[in-house]
Amino acid sequence: MSGHSKWSTIKRKKGAADAKRGKIFTRLAREIAMSAREGGGDPGMNVRLRLAIEKAKSSNMPKDSIERAISRGTGEGKDGETFEQITYEGYAQHGVALMIETVTENRNRTVAELRHILTRSGGSLGETGSVAWQFSRQAFFSFEAPGKTFDDIFELALENGADDVVEAEDGMYEITGQVESFKMISDGLLNAGITSEEAEVRMVPNQEMELGADATLQVMKTIDSLEEMDDTQSVYSNLGISDEAMAALDSA
Repeated sequence: MSGHSKWSTIKRKKGAADAKRGKIFTRLAREIAMSAREGGGDPGMNVRLRLAIEKAKSSNMPKDSIERAISRGTGEGKDGETFEQITYEGYAQHGVALMIETVTENRNRTVAELRHILTRSGGSLGETGSVAWQFSRQAFFSFEAPGKTFDDIFELALENGADDVVEAEDGMYEITGQVESFKMISDGLLNAGITSEEAEVRMVPNQEMELGADATLQVMKTIDSLEEMDDTQSVYSNLGISDEAMAALDSA
């Protein structure tokens, strides 16, 4: 299994834990609000919003909460909060590069919390552009497809402009492609009756850094702390995960 697939497997496990705690609703609501703000409140015309709503429904987010988040994004909400999406760059311990995507109504609070977590762990927050050059943007979809074979998914992906298809060890399929192909792939999956568990434009490291198992666990602990922040949407890194490190994470 590739390093990216290992990361996806870890994030799915963590996402399931977040869902059980109800924590994921905050992030889903902010994603819906930001999507509506940028592309309008009609999911039929706004692919990002449609996918955010699908993700919220799959996590059993109440319908009225989804509608409130859309209203907040389009300016019809009554809470008066104004969210902004900010990506921060920095380093964890051992020089591992980090891209941290946030949605916040208070950037001063967010940057202070990020700096505290990174400094405490031996890392640092960087300037804009200090890390981004090490990453590329990629369209990413992860989903289950009962009744379909790998060949079925591969053909579907190819027809809709994807670059690669991976069948992960937990039975999930992962499709990746160029950012420009995001809508085409999304529509292709929707037309095939497939609902994506994950559908996003994510940051992928141009080159991974592989550490020993103990060092990997240290960095993962830092990433966990960053992801626990209410303002954090996603954390990407150039950390490669070896089989030894994956086994250590599973037993931790």
